Formats: sequence, C-alpha cells, structure tokens
Amino acid sequence: MTDWDDIRYFLAIARGGSVRAAAERLGVNHTTVLRRIAQLEERLGAQMFEKLPSGYRLTAAGEEVLEFAEQMEASSNRLETRIFGRDQGIRGLLRVTLAPTLATHLLMPDFAEFARLHPDIEMEILSTGEVANLTNREADVAIRVVYDRKALPLNLHGLKGPELFGGVYMTRDRLAAWRAGAPDPIRWIVISIHGIPDWAGEGEVRTTGVPFRTTDGETQIVAVRQGFGMTTLPCFVGDADPLLVRVPGTDLHMHGTLWLLTQGETRKTKRVRLFTEFVSRRLAAYAPLLAGLSVSGD
Repeated sequence: MTDWDDIRYFLAIARGGSVRAAAERLGVNHTTVLRRIAQLEERLGAQMFEKLPSGYRLTAAGEEVLEFAEQMEASSNRLETRIFGRDQGIRGLLRVTLAPTLATHLLMPDFAEFARLHPDIEMEILSTGEVANLTNREADVAIRVVYDRKALPLNLHGLKGPELFGGVYMTRDRLAAWRAGAPDPIRWIVISIHGIPDWAGEGEVRTTGVPFRTTDGETQIVAVRQGFGMTTLPCFVGDADPLLVRVPGTDLHMHGTLWLLTQGETRKTKRVRLFTEFVSRRLAAYAPLLAGLSVSGD
C-alpha cells in the first residue's frame, strides 16, 4: 500500500520541478526528499522522474502516478477540512492571507483587537500578494481584491466587502515646488510588474524623466514620500498619509471589491466564523476611506 506521505513528496517535486523546490515547500532537507522518492519508486517498482540539467521531469510512469496522486490529495484535503469544520472550539490556529498593504496600512489594528478578544486563537498572517490555496488549507481565510466576481472559484464561499478605489498621489512639498516652477524632474513611481496605467497622464502635473521602478507596494510608498515624483496608491494609504496629497486634476479609479473568502467545511468552524464576521464589520466601517470619500482633495 502506498504511503500518502510519500505521495506528498512526489507531488512537491512534480510541481516544483526540483528537489530543492520540493524541500523548501515541505520544510525538510533535500536528502529527506530523495529518500522518500526512492521509497516510493521501490514500492511501485518504477522510476518516477528523469533527472535533466533543467530539473526533474516526470517519466511515463510518473505521469500515470500523478493523476492518482492528485486524487489522493483531493480526498485528503476534503477529509481534513470536514474534520476541521466540525471543530467548534475557539482555540487553535487561524491562517489569514492578504496583500501586505492591506495588512500594514489598514487591518493590523483590527487583527490585534481580534487577538485580544480571543487570546486562545493562534493567528498566522500570510502577508503576501500571492494567492494562497484555500482548498489545500494553506490558509483558512483570504482577504482579496476581486476585479470580477465570476473569476472566483466555485468552491469558495465569499463575504462581499466594500469597493476599493485608488488615486494619484505626490508629496505636498513636491506639488508646491512644481507650482513654484522648480526644474527638478517629476518621475512616475511604479511597481515593475504592474507598469504605468493608461490613465497616468490625466492630471495637471506632467511627469518628466524616466520612471522610478520598485518591486513591491511598501517600497513604492516610501519612494513617493521621499518626493521622487507621483504614483498610484489605494485611497486608504494615500489619504491617510499627512505628507501626501492627490495630484490635481486626477480622478479616482476602482481597483476592485474586497472579499472575505473561505472554503467548504472550513468556514463552519467557530474561530473562522468569528473572524470573518468581525473583519466584515470593520471593512464596512472603512467603506468611505476605501472609496476615497474621507477627503475632498487638495
């Protein structure tokens, strides 16, 4: 009989393409991964992977095993979430995933308040822009900006929150200097993977010089506060910063709608229900800030 634990190692290599990637995903060393794969191959009497300079590739036998391995994984996840869903205690681990900016600039005080109200719930905040797989229990709750509701997986349960808007911001001092005719170039500060939006040139202030590129939202915020130029930010970040002001002549643009997402049986647990209801109320209270209605502009 095949050991499910060995199958986990097999899937990790099949998806990661290397022993190193599998070891990092599973939190073990590479020798453990090699040993578990050797055990599986011995038990099945077939070689699962072909080792190439570019990494590990499934053999024909490995391709056949992959289909059954994924079915085993799905069954294991369904069993785990069903058992987890029956857990009505308010003690235990609660994993929440959301974008770093939402965590650091909006919801962390609320998470702290929730932790004070429920000291026996161990919270783990996965502050990342990557989408955690709720089905595989990488997270219990996801707080995500959703652009198209139809794009949500059918197996996820969603609590719809407020709409999220963004605007164009620069420092008050930099705007004053531009109005006074300062010759320094005004640069677009942009997260590299997003690029400069089509509507970037709407306002009265025109950018000059080459863009200033960053790799993440926190660096982008620090850069605009240093007066490099202007950038797009969520209203809850830009409007709350006393150093920043909306660029005259620019409009707000909708980024999407915030959703609280849970999966299957998981959402029935008491700690998940308590958390989603708590955060849903807080998000509703933040609706004017998220929509950019908390200031009138400058």
